[in-house]
Order: sequence, then structure tokens, then C-alpha cells
Amino acid sequence: MHGSVYTVSDVMTRTVVALAAGAAFKEIVRAMEGRRVSALPVVDTGNRVVGVVSEADLLRKEEFRDSAPDRGPRARPPAGLDKARAVTAADLMTSPAVTVHPGATLAKAAGVMARRRVKRLPVVDDDGVLRGIVSRSDLLRVFLRPDAAIAEEVRREVLAGRLPDGIESIGVDVHEGVVTLTGRVRDTSVVPLAVRLVRSVEGVVDVRSELTGPPHRPALEPDLVQEEEARRSAPQPRS
Repeated sequence: MHGSVYTVSDVMTRTVVALAAGAAFKEIVRAMEGRRVSALPVVDTGNRVVGVVSEADLLRKEEFRDSAPDRGPRARPPAGLDKARAVTAADLMTSPAVTVHPGATLAKAAGVMARRRVKRLPVVDDDGVLRGIVSRSDLLRVFLRPDAAIAEEVRREVLAGRLPDGIESIGVDVHEGVVTLTGRVRDTSVVPLAVRLVRSVEGVVDVRSELTGPPHRPALEPDLVQEEEARRSAPQPRS
């Protein structure tokens, strides 16, 4: 872990099965079945990622098995036909590959997966060399952090480290990743910031704020207010 922020390098799988561009169709199927994965990166001779072969790419062959794709010289070939005829990783792969850097945050990796609709991302360095693989399940591992570790980070990094002047006596309770903040703050304007910072701690499922402002003195009746002001302005006896 780097500071209080988890990165892809903290959760990625470092031992990766990769395909050469010339890998044969059945070799690819056996590799996926043996590793129980849905996609594999394709690398060149320098171990740089050049593409990814997925189960969807392989299934094109089954999809067109009973079809008649040759429908005349002017007919437009259906989408996926090239992959249906492919027999090597170079022809099957999707290129360029969607990748992520080891230093990327888990949030960024999750965003890439969601936008590109992929379940796994090859992890590459600045030169495009394969360093690992990260999957959806890897990103979810952060939610297995112990409650005690989350509570300690909230107290140390958020309350004491980033809001030392706005927080007085705050209780932090964590149960199944849900953080509950209790106590009083001198300035209630810091509460939304505190909640946002706590929510950004890795492994936090939700944040519940029960923070309140400083206690208010009860309002005095007008005649009592005058008596109080007179008392304060009266000369004090010398000792």
C-alpha cells in the first residue's frame, strides 16, 4: 500500500500467463481453461502487450459454424467473420489492448473496466511491458480490510492528519466496513468534508455521521440578561 491510497500494484496478480502472437486456437482455449480466466494478454518478443484474446473472440468460430458467410463478391461480410476464420492469437486478439498502469488507483481501474466493459486489465509499465493482471475480484479485495485497520486509518489519516483543527472529540466505530462518526465539532461546516474524506478511505462501505455542533447555552430571560451584564460590569473587589 502507498500511504493511505491503494493502487493497482497492491492488488494485481503478478504471475501472468500470456500468449505469443502465434499461439494456436486450441492452445489458447487450453490456457484459458487451465487458468480459469476469460481473457489473456498477447505479448510480443519484448513482453510488451499488443492485444487481448477473450472468450468472446473465440466464440466467434462457434457463432459462424452453421452459417454461410460467403454470399457473393459484393456482399458485406458480417461483423466478426474475420475472427471466426482466425486460428492464431494475432488474428483473434482485440488490439490495441485496454491496459492500466501499476500506479493507477483502484477507482481509476474500476472506471476503465466499467467504461470499456472488460473484466480484466493487463497491467503495463511506461514502456508497455506486462507487469501483472488485475481483475474485478482483485479490486473487491480491498473491502476485506479489517474494521480495526479502517478505524485506525480514519483516526490517524483523516481526523488527526487532515482535520486537526476542525475536529475535537470524535468517536469512530466501524462495523462491516460501515463507519459511524459520533461526537461534537467546533465548526459544523467541516462535517461534509470529514464524511467525504472518510468515504475515500479504502475498504469503507458507507459513512454515517452523527456529529453535532458545540452545546448551546440556554437563552436567558431579559431581566436575567440585565443582571448578568450588571454583574460583569461591577467593579471587582481588590484582594
